[in-house]
Amino acid sequence: MSMWPAPLARPVPLVTLPGVYLPQHDTRLLLRALYREGVGPGTEVLDLGSGSGAVAVEAARRGALVTAVDISWPAVLSTRLNAWLSRQRVTVRRSDLTAAVGGRSFDILVSNPPYVPTPGSRMPRGPARAWDAGRDGRLLVDRICDSAPRALRPGGVLLMVHSGLCGTEDTLERLASAGLRAAVSDRAVIPFGPVLRSRVAWLRRQGFLDEIQETEELVIIRAEKS
Repeated sequence: MSMWPAPLARPVPLVTLPGVYLPQHDTRLLLRALYREGVGPGTEVLDLGSGSGAVAVEAARRGALVTAVDISWPAVLSTRLNAWLSRQRVTVRRSDLTAAVGGRSFDILVSNPPYVPTPGSRMPRGPARAWDAGRDGRLLVDRICDSAPRALRPGGVLLMVHSGLCGTEDTLERLASAGLRAAVSDRAVIPFGPVLRSRVAWLRRQGFLDEIQETEELVIIRAEKS
């Protein structure tokens, strides 16, 4: 694939309905990785968990044929609204991951899933769906790993945002077991945001953080189908 310049640029301003994840460091990291894949006219892109639609709209702006899915109605509406305001064509579906795309396959699958380890055993609801990811942080990460091979065509690429808190090596091994060539392509270290700050004590008790850690490592996992 050809290589796009890859600045860690901010996405264009977007409208986000209440309860929808605001584009942040992880969104910019994912956009940079996407630009490097040479997305252009005719590239078929699937955005799993589109949130505000930041990544879907940028892919469409470069000419890609984009399908965006999210299980949250506010996120679905935000993605549709931002695509309309940006005058970009994006097919938006409310769906639990790939359920709405059936047997279709794509050139690129992008995802910025919830990845924050979460006390308790209840399924996340409302705005917390954007970050709460079960006690090990892998509530959706594992499901994306398992579904990616079926959603990618040969030569297709998965780009997934991932936190160092929820087992980067475990994810690489799971993707490899599914037949994908997986590696970390990007890294960034950022200060704790409000959600992590609110549960630092619990994360330290569970062994996710050491006693002096005050930053989180974010990575992009890139996995390619042969």
